[in-house]
Amino acid sequence: MAGARQGRCAARVEYKGDAMTDKELLEYAAKAAGIKGRWGREGYIERNEGFIPKGWRRAWNPLNNDSDALRLAVILELEIYHGDDEGEAVFVKVLRENEKPWYIEEMYNSDPYAATRRAIVRAAAEIGKAMP
Repeated sequence: MAGARQGRCAARVEYKGDAMTDKELLEYAAKAAGIKGRWGREGYIERNEGFIPKGWRRAWNPLNNDSDALRLAVILELEIYHGDDEGEAVFVKVLRENEKPWYIEEMYNSDPYAATRRAIVRAAAEIGKAMP
């Protein structure tokens, strides 16, 4: 995918102060995607139980599940790029009406798949957090 990303990122979203917990990321990402549901048992993150959408028989957790992350990216029309900017990283570009594009950057840290899923969820969570 060389050359897919032109120039430097226009704007990056970086956490300031306290980062969102995985539970908050999933809640805001679900909101952005219009997914309603409930939480599984306590300890959902440790056991990958996650958020259970209405009508589903399994948990939704795009932080751990490739297909959930891909569906989230498609629903929100996110653009995903891989490149090297101070180290190997994934960049998720978000385009919204009447806004400049902005990016989420997540370093690979030895697992490009987990980094890609987390970048998608972070972008979705930022969208959901901004929603009324």
